[in-house]
Amino acid sequence: MTSPAAHRTLRPPAGYRLARSVRSLTFSPYDPCARVAGGAFWWATRTPAGPATLALRPAGDELVAEGYGPGADWVVERADAIAGLRDDLAGFADLAAGHPVVARLAREHHGLRMPATGQVFPRLLRAVLEQKVTGKEAYRAYAATVRHFREPAPGPMSLLLPPQAAVVAATPYWVFHPFGVEQRRADTLRRAAAAAERLEQCADTVEATRRLTAIPGIGPWTAAEVVRIAYGDPDAVSVGDYHIPNTVAWALAGEPRGNDARMLALLEPFRGHRGRVCLLLEAAGIQAPRYGPRAPIRSFAGY
Repeated sequence: MTSPAAHRTLRPPAGYRLARSVRSLTFSPYDPCARVAGGAFWWATRTPAGPATLALRPAGDELVAEGYGPGADWVVERADAIAGLRDDLAGFADLAAGHPVVARLAREHHGLRMPATGQVFPRLLRAVLEQKVTGKEAYRAYAATVRHFREPAPGPMSLLLPPQAAVVAATPYWVFHPFGVEQRRADTLRRAAAAAERLEQCADTVEATRRLTAIPGIGPWTAAEVVRIAYGDPDAVSVGDYHIPNTVAWALAGEPRGNDARMLALLEPFRGHRGRVCLLLEAAGIQAPRYGPRAPIRSFAGY
């Protein structure tokens, strides 16, 4: 079995839940780049030092981080952020106390943390492919894209690395067509890939959001999905989502339907942690009542 090239022991807070905290880093149980298996989380990525795979394993009250490949030191050094252990909950308890539902969810899911990968393009790849399609269609396109550019990740889990941005940028749009990706999304992805180097250099979520939304085809929904994961931004709200406004309206006001304006108004008391509230609602499985025929999983006005 391949031995890790680097390791580190972390001490998560009491009640920390690894699988729930890193769930947003996997697209599905079959994600070719990330997986939870045997209680451990495996995550393949590209680093400035080269390809790497990070394994996070609970060990009693500790969390063991193991790195494989040339980028092992890079991922192990950032393992606490990737696990969500740098997530800053300062002030959230006071804000949560202002609403009974949020206060309850904050107690019930106190072990949930928000990861921060420090990497923009891998999440941007997924977010672009999620635009205006069902979750099943998005995953099919994502998995097919990763497998098309197949490059094995280091380590024992047979994961694949996310495709290199420069390679994606140079790929003609029609290559993505068999994956269920129409020209609009393919062109957006290629433009985003061409800008990936500048995007990775952003200092914070404000700069990243500005640069992201300057790319044609990328709007507030896509930008929020990216900065929430890349920077662990607890305030990022996915404006333009089909379901989230209804969920927020139902959970916080008992209203079965809501729009973006109503969602933002209801979340305003939690500013600084608005995205965290949405995450808690998702973790609790709260959904607004469904009326009429099944709708697509997501439909965005601003991508």
